[in-house]
Amino acid sequence: MLETTHGGPDALGVPAHDFSTNANACGPCPDALAAVQQADFARYPDPSYAALRRQLAGFHGVAPERVVIAASASEFIHRISALAHRAGLRCATMPPHAYGDYARAASVWGLTCEGAGRSTGAPALLWACEPSSPLGVADDALAHWSGDSAKPGDVRVLDCAYAPLRLVGQSPTVPLDVWQLWTPNKALGLTGVRAAYAVAPDGAQAAAAEARAPSWPLGADGVAMLNAWVEEGAQAWLANSLATLRAWKSEQVALCTGLGWHLVPRSVANFFVARLPLPESHTAPVLERLRAQGVKLRDCASFGLPGHVRLGVLPPASQQALRAAWLAATSARPG
Repeated sequence: MLETTHGGPDALGVPAHDFSTNANACGPCPDALAAVQQADFARYPDPSYAALRRQLAGFHGVAPERVVIAASASEFIHRISALAHRAGLRCATMPPHAYGDYARAASVWGLTCEGAGRSTGAPALLWACEPSSPLGVADDALAHWSGDSAKPGDVRVLDCAYAPLRLVGQSPTVPLDVWQLWTPNKALGLTGVRAAYAVAPDGAQAAAAEARAPSWPLGADGVAMLNAWVEEGAQAWLANSLATLRAWKSEQVALCTGLGWHLVPRSVANFFVARLPLPESHTAPVLERLRAQGVKLRDCASFGLPGHVRLGVLPPASQQALRAAWLAATSARPG
């Protein structure tokens, strides 16, 4: 089984300055938070989520039968991998540096993992993320998909987790035969609420995915958050937050560059990756010292990028805490 690594709270609790996740640091969105707090927890949600499906379908301009409700992005990743295996697929392709659950789910369901530029002609489950994680760059796979129809039997899935948090430019148009996986909790700054949904290429594929879902994948909080997500208030707040994040990112990039970190270029998201000016063997100890000072970065070794860290964009006060912690941690490291 592949090891699972995540950012966010850990055995030491909640970091005071958590750069390790990609959540919107302007959050939580007031309208979405209020909706969650006012949710009716005394009753089951509608098991068909009919009203919620209509809301989400209207937001995306699709038929309600194309909307698939999911407990989380990770739950859907495992479900679509199982669906691909049941359809006879035996291969999954993904970017060279990507969210670990793509490969983890493929392994669970016996799918061989390959790079995005696979040479085999066998049908496959193909993953793309726009912008990509951890690098935050435009995903070349989506650009390729936009100009090329799927091969017979392929299942193509676009992870849209960070699309609402894109700070530069716009993503290419998504082809109609591509699944779209949406997790608005990141954009709304409410990652503690586990709720997601997918837009299927057609109703038949959506029904196949629904048939393999648990009962009531969402609780009242998830329903409330997703309903709020498509409302004008939350969307206006999100748009305003992007301007703030752009300013904070500019400051954070300058800070990291000034510390001698080597930034991976072309990030268009609210996060970026940097190589630390340390021997790789010193990376983990220094990150532990930072964590002890309340500053957490995401070690990118699990992404196949040893010696690198991913940083979500945080406010200036957190950036200054990062600077102080870094200077203290590196002055203490053995030479």
